[in-house]
Amino acid sequence: MPDFLPDDINQQLAIATELVKDCLEPLDKRLNEESISQKEAAAQVRHASQEKGIFYKTQPQEFGGHPTSTLELTALRELFSAANVSTSAHVFGPGPGVLANVSEPMASQYLAPVLAGEIQGAFAFTEPADALEPTWAVRSENDLLVTGQKSYVTGGDSADFMAVFLNVRADAENEKGTAMVIIDKDLEGVSTEKDFTSLDGSGHQSITFDKVRVPIANVVGRIGEGLPRALGNIGNVRLLVAAQACGLMMWTLNYVENQVMKPHRSGTPLGMKEGVRLRLSDMRIDAFAARSMLYRTARLADAGENIINETIAVKIFSTEAAGRVVDSAVQLIGGQALVAGHPLEKLYRQIRSYRLIEGASDLLRLNLIKGKLELGKGRV
Repeated sequence: MPDFLPDDINQQLAIATELVKDCLEPLDKRLNEESISQKEAAAQVRHASQEKGIFYKTQPQEFGGHPTSTLELTALRELFSAANVSTSAHVFGPGPGVLANVSEPMASQYLAPVLAGEIQGAFAFTEPADALEPTWAVRSENDLLVTGQKSYVTGGDSADFMAVFLNVRADAENEKGTAMVIIDKDLEGVSTEKDFTSLDGSGHQSITFDKVRVPIANVVGRIGEGLPRALGNIGNVRLLVAAQACGLMMWTLNYVENQVMKPHRSGTPLGMKEGVRLRLSDMRIDAFAARSMLYRTARLADAGENIINETIAVKIFSTEAAGRVVDSAVQLIGGQALVAGHPLEKLYRQIRSYRLIEGASDLLRLNLIKGKLELGKGRV
């Protein structure tokens, strides 16, 4: 447990622990036994989380939510990740994402139904490596005509709309610059090039826009604000990923330490051997350092600090540390950990994807130094 957490957060963690034991773990077991469907399990988790008040902590107050501090949300996310059960994906209510603080008509048309769970969005940011130019748009009276391609739209197959990052080209009368634009998937000119699944099992789409006509009212904020809005959303997700990586490290450590202390055919548990203990020590050091960075960054966020570099740093370190921890766990457990269906086999694939989610590690390293040397951002 992190040190010096306020009593109210410790109380919420105790409630969350009850939710894991009484609801998430039993339902995850039933899912594995195929005695319940994904849809039924998700509905039961949402109901239980709502009863305990956890579901609403990621939702705006004006829509019935009870938003909490970054520190509390980080602690809860780490705890649920440390349970390492698929049912934890349904604990928190849908957040506003890039739709935060939008005005009408988007508040009613998109934000309210998203928060109610009636529709889903996807974030369309990444262009193909061979794209000649970024996705772009031109003004046409009260509309934008959007052309281009997004190559890696996570969750696009189940989304009703996309928040698309693009460039609005200049003309004689209107403003230009980057923009976040909400585009419905069923509009004429929107086409799916391909569906594909990545290493961790998550689904994605490559989507093309061919002069798609979108109302100018679907611009989130103003034209010219696209990049800071996109990066603001990405920054929030980076801290979430870091908390999840730390939680998975805690699960992995507990799992491996329990395994190596079991009786062994050599007559001595593997955990009593010096070489094993040295490896376990390095795993513990990685987890301690990552969690220290995570909780310091959360506290800085609640203090109103600019944490752009800290978020980059903790995302890089925690995901790479988690990769080392899981890799060491596989080595200690042996070949059975590579067999399909083993918890470490699944975790090995999952944690590898974390080093690419919301920015590859080396790209983030370059951004961190640019932020410090050129922009003077952050403490790192």
